[in-house]
Amino acid sequence: MRLLSRIRSLRRPLLEATAHCDLPCGVYDPAQARIEAESVKAIQEKYQANEDPEFRARAILIKEQRSDLVKHHLWVLWTDYFKPPHFEKYPELHDLFNRATKAAGASGAKGSMDPAKGQELLDLIAQIDKIFWETKAAA
Repeated sequence: MRLLSRIRSLRRPLLEATAHCDLPCGVYDPAQARIEAESVKAIQEKYQANEDPEFRARAILIKEQRSDLVKHHLWVLWTDYFKPPHFEKYPELHDLFNRATKAAGASGAKGSMDPAKGQELLDLIAQIDKIFWETKAAA
């Protein structure tokens, strides 16, 4: 038992490093979510302009995939980049991310072919983007 304890102590790291994100800064950017959201809105517009049922079915599928990517990119920012000090300085941030991910989901752009829903999503991402760049400038 004592030998096992000594072996475990030797395997422990001697140095612990912390950072406000998973990797050095520069790997996170709301632009990824914005680009996917722009695709969602463009697909919604193309859908409205085309009556072909096969085109429309394909447009719905692709739009739903893009909407899921928007949510993914927003979640990465929300959970990996933004930390407690950011949420303290910007108390609206949790609600903003919640509304943005819902706007990308089934009750928003993913579940609608209305380009206005796509624009609502883009507007929310723009608010997140503004806060993101303020935090980057302060770092």
